[in-house]
Amino acid sequence: MKLSTKGRYAVTAMMDLAIHDHEGPVTLADISQCQGISLSYLEQLFAKLRKEGLVEGVRGPGGGYRLGRPASQISIAEIINAVDENIDVTRCLGNKDCHGGEKCLTHQLWEDLSNRLYEFLDNLTLANFINRPEIREVSRRQDTIASRIATMFPPRPSIGAVANF
Repeated sequence: MKLSTKGRYAVTAMMDLAIHDHEGPVTLADISQCQGISLSYLEQLFAKLRKEGLVEGVRGPGGGYRLGRPASQISIAEIINAVDENIDVTRCLGNKDCHGGEKCLTHQLWEDLSNRLYEFLDNLTLANFINRPEIREVSRRQDTIASRIATMFPPRPSIGAVANF
């Protein structure tokens, strides 16, 4: 099984959101900057995550996204499924037609592995993972780097803005 960038980025973005959720809504621009994920890609992922109720948008000044439920109630498997990622290591995607239209010799092995992998990811919540000390340390480092980059490259004034000279 190879988890695509869609699943990896969705889990990464949700972890970032869960870590900063107590600070209020988090913008996709902040997640993009800290995690190195394209803003337009995040917008696509968050549309799917919002549809599944895993995140909710907050409009207005200070807006952004926050978790749709407590981090302890959001499993990694739910996140992956929400962005249409498949947790299946069978060659036939579970259709049992992997060998000339029939089930192959090792189909049951790969199906059992898929089930165990799903169970593992379904029993691992965002809260389980973000409370690990090593995860908190990585988050602090990323936040520091993102803050440095933001001060080195401040946002440009919008088109039509008048500079004060």
